[in-house]
Parts: sequence; C-alpha cells; structure tokens
Amino acid sequence: MSLSTEVADGVEVPTRSDMVTASLGVAREMERQGFRPGDRVVLKADNSAAYVFALLALAHLDASLVLLDHRQTGAETRTVIEQCRVRWVIGDGPDDGSFRGPGAPHFLALETLVATPAPDSAPAPAPSSEAPAGLDFSRWQRRTDALVAWSTGSTGKPKAIVKPGGGFLTNLHRTLAHMGYRDSDTFLPLLPFSHQYGLSLIFLAYLAGASLLVSPFRRIDLAIRAGAAHGATVVDATPATYRSLLNLAGRNPALLDGLEGVRLWCTGGAPLDQALTSRFRSVVGAPLLDGYGSTELGNVSFATPARPLGCGRTLKGIEVRVAPQRSEEGAPGPRDAAGAEFGRIWVRSPDAMAGYLEPDGTIRRQAGEWYETGDFGFLTDDGDLYVIGRAHAVHRMGHLLYPEALAAKASGCGRQVVVVPVDDERWGSRLIFVVADPEDGDPRLWRELICSMLPSYEHPNHVVVVPALPLNRNGKTDTARLQLLLRDDHPAIWSGRVQNGAVL
Repeated sequence: MSLSTEVADGVEVPTRSDMVTASLGVAREMERQGFRPGDRVVLKADNSAAYVFALLALAHLDASLVLLDHRQTGAETRTVIEQCRVRWVIGDGPDDGSFRGPGAPHFLALETLVATPAPDSAPAPAPSSEAPAGLDFSRWQRRTDALVAWSTGSTGKPKAIVKPGGGFLTNLHRTLAHMGYRDSDTFLPLLPFSHQYGLSLIFLAYLAGASLLVSPFRRIDLAIRAGAAHGATVVDATPATYRSLLNLAGRNPALLDGLEGVRLWCTGGAPLDQALTSRFRSVVGAPLLDGYGSTELGNVSFATPARPLGCGRTLKGIEVRVAPQRSEEGAPGPRDAAGAEFGRIWVRSPDAMAGYLEPDGTIRRQAGEWYETGDFGFLTDDGDLYVIGRAHAVHRMGHLLYPEALAAKASGCGRQVVVVPVDDERWGSRLIFVVADPEDGDPRLWRELICSMLPSYEHPNHVVVVPALPLNRNGKTDTARLQLLLRDDHPAIWSGRVQNGAVL
C-alpha cells in the first residue's frame, strides 16, 4: 500500500484521510473474501498502521471483534477461538497451521489483507451522515458484542469482557469532550493496540480527525525521536514506560529535544506514584496527567492541564463513589493528607460492559447499576479522584491496612515502592517493602527513611532493594514474579526468619 503512512525506520503516521482510504480498501477485500456482518473476528497482531486500518474496517463492517495480544501462545489463541466461536483470524505473517482443523476459522495475513488492491468495480460503501469522511460505525454502534476484550488476570484467571459498540463509542466521545483533542493533534501512543488503553487511542485519533504516529514503542528512544521528528502533541504511556524514558533522558538529555509541542503527557494502566510525578515535572517541565478506567468500564476520569490533580474529575455522565472500610475493631481506614478517607471505588456508567462471555457463548450480565472496580482510592471534596491500586486489605496489629496505599505513601522517599504482604500468625500480616533503586542503596537507609514517613503500625517488617520491578505485558508490576523473586532470593525474609534486620 502506498500511502503517506510510510516513513523510515518502521515509523508510520496515518492521517484521518489515510485511515479512511485504507480502511475502506480492507473492508472491500474482507467482503470479497466472504465476510458477513456480525461475524466474529480475532485480530492478533503487533502494532502497525495495517492494524489500525484493519481495526477500523472491522468496525465499519459491523464485526464482533476479539482482541488478542500478539504474544499470546498458540494454545491460548485456540482456547479463545473455541470459546468465542470465531469465524475469522487476522494475524501477523502467514498461517502457521495453528488454526486448522474441523470448524476452524478462516485465516488472513494482516499485511496481505491491507496490501490487496480493491477491484475498480467494487462500489464504496455509502458514507454515514455522522461520519462524512467515509467510515460508518452506525451498525457496529448497535451491536451488543462489538468488542470482546480480555482482562489482565491480575486478580485471577483472565475473563472475556463483552463491550457494546454504543457504550464504547459514546465513552470515547465523552473523553474527547473532557480532554479537548484537536484535528491538528498527532497522537503518539507508547502502548500495545490490543488492550483497552491503546485501542481507545486509535479510535480517539480517528474521531478527533487527528494523525496517529505508529512507532516501535518498545524502543522508547526510537519512538520518542519519532515523536519529535513528526510533531507529536499527545503522548500516552504507562508509568513504567515514563520511568524508563526519564532514565534514558538522564543519560542523554538531548533525547527530549524537539518535544516542546507536546501539550498532553498522559498516563494510565497502572498506579502512578508521587516520586514519578515529581521527577517527571522536574525533568520535562510539564505535568504527567493521570487517568483512570478499565476494560469493563472504559474511561472514567482524567486529569487535565488545567487541573492536574490525581486522576482528575470523572467524565460527564459517569458517577464514582468511594466506600470506606473499617477494621474489625471499628477503627477507620487510612486517610489522605487532607482527611479524605480511602475506600473501594464503585462506578456507575452507561458505557459499561454488556457482561462476561461464558464458555457456552452466553453473556453473563453484571448485576446492579454500580460496578465494584476492585480498586482502592479516595475522592477529594472538590471531586478529584485518586486511585492508589487494587483493594486488597490486610489486618495488622488491629489495623486495616492497604498495601497499595502504604506503597503510595512510601514512594515519597523518591523511589518506586511496592508492598508485599505475607500472612503471619503473630503480626496478622508481615509487610515487605520492595524499593526499586537502580543505584542499589543500603536497605537499612531506605528503611530508616520510610519509617520516618509512616506511623509505627505501618512500618515495614523488611525492606528489600531491587534494581527494577518485574513488569507484566501491560506495564504493571508483576506481583506473581515479584513474590517468586522474594521467595527465591530472600528466603529468610519471605519465611519471617529475619525481623528488622535480625535473624529470628
């Protein structure tokens, strides 16, 4: 395909016009191959402009779209295909045979599909009155199973989340109004397109009439240079990616040259700690704008340049409440510095998922209007939402403690901190504070500093220093790998045979 998207070094910058032209071509080829509205399609590929065109084409064709991370194994993919009753698979490269067998779906190679010229005689689909540029999402908007996405599995086995097209697109229009994206913007997402965060940015760029800079995002140095060269104005990445960016910029300050045009530095997908927030503003000279959402709910709230506080205020039409918890003795839970009480976050949104896809193909609906997110945070009196992390409470010495809240407070030491609780008969829970320190500082010094910031009942039982925290595919701390690391590399601490530096 010869569009203006082709740029050197694997960087592509499709404009709105490019997206329309290429996506309509893909749609015509899919119809020629026998696609029918409502067919369920797996899209499993790495980031590329071709991915963007295929995604928009499938929405235009009224597909039921199943998104898979391209790094998932063949066995995982086959399980999804069977559960979701998939008719088509679009993926990178040639068919390796993974999808063959009785009742197997049709396989289409992404690059071949996008590169196939449409016959001159093929009529272009009639444009919608709401999408005069040529793509028509009106049928897809009415589809209950427009998207089937997968939870991260951070709290158990990944679940198939069914999203209605109307809720998904309406949520993005709320986001557009809240964030003020422009048709002059160039989006630079340093994220996989196969997950909620990256997926939403493809559609947001299209709906805003903006350009989308597709780059080798796992090579942050190359992606950032591409952003400077092609006038990126909106950058989105996980906190872990920004942390890596700052580390690279510390060694090569010129890396950030040419990025003065970036007006929105946005983040999400994982808790944002105060140490990173302060460091980013100091180095870049702009706020790091946090946002909150989930695959089940879509986008919920965003900080903005005019109000860079926590995860900002909720999108218009969406409600959030925080339900504080008490200890067994009735003692109140933790509070922020201004006195707001932490608790579990509940969301009521008209854009929420239709439900979870069961193995038999039915959709299990979510009961009630309010959705319990499983996250933990607080709301200020001014309506700003602060999200600390997952709501896993532990009991310790008569107190109800949240490890993620402790980690957020401890990150005031200037480093990223994760708190790993371990059951203990004597304490209720022992708390292992893991400090990510590339300079390998003395754990005793970190312990002294952290203890000075916390009341005695929140003090760490142990402090472990690591050069960096292990991350999962989505850029979140991989707690399972971290626990294995602690068990294998610090068995005495994990078992409780070391207490405050002394062997018990």
